Amino acid sequence: MATNISHSPAETEALGESWGREARSGLVIGISGDLGAGKTQLVKGLARGLDISGRVHSPTFTLVNIYAGGRLTLFHLDLYRLETRDQMLAAGLEEYLHPAGVTVIEWAERWFGEAQGAEDAWSGGVQRLRRVRIEILSENERRISYEDFGA
Repeated sequence: MATNISHSPAETEALGESWGREARSGLVIGISGDLGAGKTQLVKGLARGLDISGRVHSPTFTLVNIYAGGRLTLFHLDLYRLETRDQMLAAGLEEYLHPAGVTVIEWAERWFGEAQGAEDAWSGGVQRLRRVRIEILSENERRISYEDFGA
């Protein structure tokens, strides 16, 4: 598992941007972290790395925002308002686990559970998954830990 300490929202975005430049179609990034941890900041950077020019914001009330026009399409899901996997399935979100582009899931533990180190439990059949945990260390510092699963 890799770890990065971010000292500002700009550093968090820069990390996401580097991931966006390297991303290949089919990648799913599951992000966990408390409110205000920087999940959406990371996604903003990712979008920039995918050459997406539109404004990126959390899809808390719409569940999914789709950003096209970049190198790859970005599907941005926010599961904060959903509590069970059945609700996610009923909302039709399962299709985003095999994207023709890149899917980012905020509050991913609501879909995959809290399993730590158990690849099968967290990946749930996803071909390429990056599991990300953002922890608040101080007002400006965040610990961003991530691990990749799959091809």
